[in-house]
Amino acid sequence: MTKDQPIRLGMVGGGKDAFIGAVHRISARMDGEYELVAGALSSTPQKSRESGEALGLSQDRIYDDYKAMAIREARLKQGIDAVSIVTPNHMHAGVAREFLKRGIHVICDKPLTSTLPDARKLVKAAESSKALFILTHNYTGYPMVRQAREMIAAGDLGDIRVVQVEYPQDWLTEAEENQDNKQAEWRTDPARSGVGGCVGDIGTHAFNLVSFVTGLETESLSADLQSFVPGRRLDDNVHVMLRFKGGARGMLWTSQVAPGNENALKFRVYGSKGGLEWAQEDPNYLWYTPFGQPKRLLTRAGNGASASFAHLTRIPGGHPEGYLEAFANIYTEAARAIRARKAGQPVPEDVHFPSVVDGLKGVQFIDACVRSSKRNAAWVGL
Repeated sequence: MTKDQPIRLGMVGGGKDAFIGAVHRISARMDGEYELVAGALSSTPQKSRESGEALGLSQDRIYDDYKAMAIREARLKQGIDAVSIVTPNHMHAGVAREFLKRGIHVICDKPLTSTLPDARKLVKAAESSKALFILTHNYTGYPMVRQAREMIAAGDLGDIRVVQVEYPQDWLTEAEENQDNKQAEWRTDPARSGVGGCVGDIGTHAFNLVSFVTGLETESLSADLQSFVPGRRLDDNVHVMLRFKGGARGMLWTSQVAPGNENALKFRVYGSKGGLEWAQEDPNYLWYTPFGQPKRLLTRAGNGASASFAHLTRIPGGHPEGYLEAFANIYTEAARAIRARKAGQPVPEDVHFPSVVDGLKGVQFIDACVRSSKRNAAWVGL
């Protein structure tokens, strides 16, 4: 693999009718860094074949199961360099281990695993592998999120005091899992999703985002998880109070039963010198308010934008970039890391992507929320 050759990519999951698989494929090819060459795209051989053919994969690179794919691709002279794992949560650990132990880089959808013991085992597997592990918490790929992180680290907000993050949706307001909705079926099934429903699906995004932006480490939390839809086996609304090391305090709300909300992820961070506000549905804007001064609007690629993240933006300011571009930034930074590893060089310092350790923290967050809620929102440590 030379600098100009695309990274050979495989995919596990993401076949017909799978939303996130298509998102990963678009993001991987946006900057020309990857070529999809192999896949085990479904749990059923026939559907995997149909999906692979529709994507133009060679017949001999379409696999009936991921283990056979890992074994054969590791032996091929032009086998895959990396694999993208876009299965339901309960599959992540087993699939990732098969590729990691063969030295194939792993790009995995979140959350890391469906259980905390599996997450800990996967961290060990990743640490003992020569391969990289990238977790696609894609919201960390937005340029203005990176700018917020830089400003906080530089002390522009002073000592952080208050952190608020929310991620409301409304698509599970009714029992979609009983209406032949594949995405709702597995997300509300404890056997496939894990012990957390909404808290695992989008609560981990909110938790990861504020952890990434602020650099704060959560010390303990108090969580109230609800399943408002009758018969639903996992939570669909979550309220969490957070205590951070160093004294800062936070609140996290995430819901999938909030009518009028689509993907309304947003955060607010307040310190002794000022505050920042960012909303995912309007991602090219970052509001900055130095204490005692008027609120300022910072725009992606506009005046006041940090030059540190120019490589994460593709078009001039005023032309919107969004979800797919942020997702692509994670893939492209992963490509830079993979190329560096291939060349025997360290990962560039300006490359940032969520790691297997970040994934473990996310699963610890889910576990702590569930434990707290079962104890009537008692404070528990992570």
